[in-house]
Amino acid sequence: MSTVRLGDRLSSHQPLVLGLFRIVLGLLFTSEGAATVFGVLGRRSSPTGDWPFWYAGVIELVCGALVLLGVATRSAAFLSSGIMAFAYFTEHQKDGLFPLQNGGLSPALFCWGFLLLVFFGPGALALSGLVRRGGTRSSARPVPGQVR
Repeated sequence: MSTVRLGDRLSSHQPLVLGLFRIVLGLLFTSEGAATVFGVLGRRSSPTGDWPFWYAGVIELVCGALVLLGVATRSAAFLSSGIMAFAYFTEHQKDGLFPLQNGGLSPALFCWGFLLLVFFGPGALALSGLVRRGGTRSSARPVPGQVR
């Protein structure tokens, strides 16, 4: 009987879980953008060209789709993280210090989630990794010092 540590077993699934995290985050962000730009999902659209809301919606839609698919993930995640930090500090921070006070929980979580993808990459199931490698291998690299 093999005595594989739990940490090692969990680490072996890290690229897949990171890929699933990226897909869910991208889908949620894309839906936010679609709601803002097209007025779907029970939300009214922002008037075309309305600063900053319509432009933020376009960025959410495009970058969310890129993150969802795993194409140019780090760049799209960097821009998404920045736009969410901007949204938090310009629209929410004035109403209170904490996200639960000022209604900025979504921008705060999106900001930090995308920042995670900037540093860790797309994980498994990324379209760019599948096309580049011509197969289904993981596109995530192991974390330095991590036991595989």
